[in-house]
Amino acid sequence: MNPIIQVEHFSKKYGNFTAVDDISFTVGEGSIFAFLGPNGAGKSTTINTLCTILDKTEGHLIINGHDVSGERDLVRKDIGIVFQDSTLDTKMTVEENLKYHCSFYKVPKSEVQERIDFALGLVELTDWKGAIAGSLSGGMKRRAEIARGLVHNPKVLFLDEPTTGLDPQTRASVWKYIQQLQKQKNMTIFLTTHYMDEAEICSKIVIMDHGKIVASDTPENLECQYTNTEVNVACTQTEQLESALTQRGVSYKKMGTV
Repeated sequence: MNPIIQVEHFSKKYGNFTAVDDISFTVGEGSIFAFLGPNGAGKSTTINTLCTILDKTEGHLIINGHDVSGERDLVRKDIGIVFQDSTLDTKMTVEENLKYHCSFYKVPKSEVQERIDFALGLVELTDWKGAIAGSLSGGMKRRAEIARGLVHNPKVLFLDEPTTGLDPQTRASVWKYIQQLQKQKNMTIFLTTHYMDEAEICSKIVIMDHGKIVASDTPENLECQYTNTEVNVACTQTEQLESALTQRGVSYKKMGTV
């Protein structure tokens, strides 16, 4: 899997305070990538720098072959952003919000309606396109934000805490749309979250704390490395069980016979 995002020795400082401290990682093209960590870990600072909102202090950040600091306009064409807090124009309709976004990204007029219809259909908001954005529920606003973020066909969609403040059912719905988007458009999804259950469905997880990367791997490998669950099993087919555990890399100890 070719990397579409490359971050090398990135640091961000505010005066004497270091928000992000010399981190490096890559994101594979077409993957779902998760930044996991508590509030204040440096996740949002990193995502805002990748999105050209903040300036780096040190390091190199590349998106789709373009330098984030030196080629901002090219980077912005390749990314979509869904912020943690809603940025919809609450006085416009859902469709008007998306049309305005298309004009900002110079989407060809002949393609605008088709793209809007596809995006709203993906997040199941077709019947709500004429609704005033300010009248929507929190979950529907988040879905509209996702539709707006993808309507210009970005290579990478950044989602900053996309399900924060949503109830479990709405969280599950938002994740369904994210997975559909990744499968249908082969779009790279880069998200920040502090929900471990959300990170588990991603291709790769980077865990941050106090501005540093403390772990980076697939969900399966991280689970093996950092969990120490012990289960006692009584089994008559011991050879088959030992073979299955060995194939899966699960450590075990024979305690005796029954």
